[in-house]
Amino acid sequence: MVNLGDLTPEELKSYIKEIGEAAFRADQIYKWVHSGAESFDEMTNISQKLKEKLSESFEVFIPEVYKKYVSKIDGTVKYLFKLSDGNIIESVVMDYHHGKSICVSSQVGCRMGCSFCASTLNGLSRNLTPFEIEGQIIRAQKDMNIRISNIVIMGIGEPLDNFANVINFIKNTNSDKGLNIGCRHITLSTCGLADKIYDLADCNLPINLAISLHAPTDERRKVLMPIANAYSIKALMEACDYYYDKTHRRITFEYALVKDKNSTREDALTLSRLLRGKNCHINLIPVNPVRERENTRISKKDMEIFKKTLEENGVNATVRRELGSDINASCGQLRNQEL
Repeated sequence: MVNLGDLTPEELKSYIKEIGEAAFRADQIYKWVHSGAESFDEMTNISQKLKEKLSESFEVFIPEVYKKYVSKIDGTVKYLFKLSDGNIIESVVMDYHHGKSICVSSQVGCRMGCSFCASTLNGLSRNLTPFEIEGQIIRAQKDMNIRISNIVIMGIGEPLDNFANVINFIKNTNSDKGLNIGCRHITLSTCGLADKIYDLADCNLPINLAISLHAPTDERRKVLMPIANAYSIKALMEACDYYYDKTHRRITFEYALVKDKNSTREDALTLSRLLRGKNCHINLIPVNPVRERENTRISKKDMEIFKKTLEENGVNATVRRELGSDINASCGQLRNQEL
């Protein structure tokens, strides 16, 4: 049965018209669903007759809390959510000075195969629907009794590999009839599907774009990220330039520092030459230890040398703050343990 939350406003209005109801009912129903109603009975301003019609074609389902972990170090909360078909996904709620942020999943599993990521170990099961993505936010807000103000689409899955559903999720979440979270408070992270970056730019959604780069040359990047065999760094940079020209949003390049693979001073110099002059920021990431992988993080001293080398060569960089280290808050780890 179709989840009512997956309908776009236009689809819902069309359905309401087809069943002979007044057009304003669509707005009422949309607000109920996207504010967290979990049954038709909760929709107190629509008739019983309309509720019965809706129940014949639709269900209302928000991902359920399967397990919840709270960091004793910094209060970060990690959820394992169960979907209606029994699949398990992950979300993380983090506390920043600018408010509560949530990292949401966009797929059940991932097929990108990045060598430092736990999300891809069991492959891709399926895409998430728009409301399955949004439902992670709604459920976390209800469970924690908080207002989430920032979204990072950086959990399990490659967002641009689930393009249509992710775009509808962003539009629904941005709607003033829904969660009403501004596009400038939404960040999408991709491993670099260059053709989809062009499509994203053409959607005219002024969201923030983060690129998982992780190496300064094609040869190095292919070792870490299979997607580099499909899209060269040159093609990726051209797509990023197009995105910036269309949106005027500064791009973040994510760079996980892995010992003996991408973290020498020469790598930093090559990276500087690649990105110098672009309106961008580099987010340096201490690589997460994943039991099934053999990647080793570099020392704090070497990380500072890498960062300083970038800055001395005109490229802005910061080291990502680590959150939830005691609860396996990096993507995919808890789900893999359950599987």
